[in-house]
Amino acid sequence: MPLLSVRDLKMFYQVERGFVKAVNDVTFDLNRGEALGIAGESGCGKSSLALTILRILPPNARIMGGSILLEGQDLLKMNEEILRKEVRWKRISIVFQGAMNALNPVFKVGDQIAEAILLHENISKDEALDRARELLKLVGISPSRADNYPHEFSGGMRQRVMIAMALACNPDIVIADEPTTALDVIVQAQILKLLKDLRSKLNLSLILITHDLSIISEICDKVAIMYAGKIVEYGSTHEIFKNPLHPYTQGLISAIPSIRGPKRQLQSIPGTPPDLLNPPPGCPFHPRCPYADSTCKSEIPPVISLGRSRYVMCHKIEEVNER
Repeated sequence: MPLLSVRDLKMFYQVERGFVKAVNDVTFDLNRGEALGIAGESGCGKSSLALTILRILPPNARIMGGSILLEGQDLLKMNEEILRKEVRWKRISIVFQGAMNALNPVFKVGDQIAEAILLHENISKDEALDRARELLKLVGISPSRADNYPHEFSGGMRQRVMIAMALACNPDIVIADEPTTALDVIVQAQILKLLKDLRSKLNLSLILITHDLSIISEICDKVAIMYAGKIVEYGSTHEIFKNPLHPYTQGLISAIPSIRGPKRQLQSIPGTPPDLLNPPPGCPFHPRCPYADSTCKSEIPPVISLGRSRYVMCHKIEEVNER
């Protein structure tokens, strides 16, 4: 049984003009100790998917269907109080993007980490602070810095504090939502190495959300490519990077610069992502797709299974495969 199994999940935002279909029939599995990368352009539904899994959604969000099974328990049917006490932070935690905005500027970082522990475990404040110092040491920060405020840390150190906070209650799954956004490449590499090391040391399952496929290639076992609220291609990292079968995946990989091999012109994907309030008919990618024909413009593509752990949503899979 997968640790986390998401099936046909739908979450829409209700606005004056209708529903924004942010998460639309999403299906994937995450096994214990596994890392899944979720990639796509801004606005494709990646962060909305993360918030739906933890049910930390804004008031206008509506979960329209599907299931989120954590070792067989459906989180969508779980009582809010039980979810807060037994799942969030204890079983599944999240590292938000923008650490400076996620941390409270008027509280010491040690107190902020300890607060998460005190909310979920029956221990004293001194014990919680001791664990907070241990967690800071685990992520490469001196325990003595627990008495500092967020503004006294660099961007990379604040991101490490957020990772320490996510590990506060020994969760099974950590969702990292763009954890390296706005960091320079050196600090980015340090944060990615930290996530990789922690995953190995603690046997963590990781969901890494990013628009950068090169990051996924370094630390993830599986990849889910999202477009217009849907996962359009899903499979092992090796398979997808070796042989991408969706035109959108091909476009994303073609846009990655490489320091190996001959120089080549980087390719970009023409156009912009669709309006999720009023997506185009048929395949949502067809206005930008070089393979699109009349079928693509009128019919939603089927989910084509290519084995136990790979699927693609595309009418033109054979043509793409031949390219």
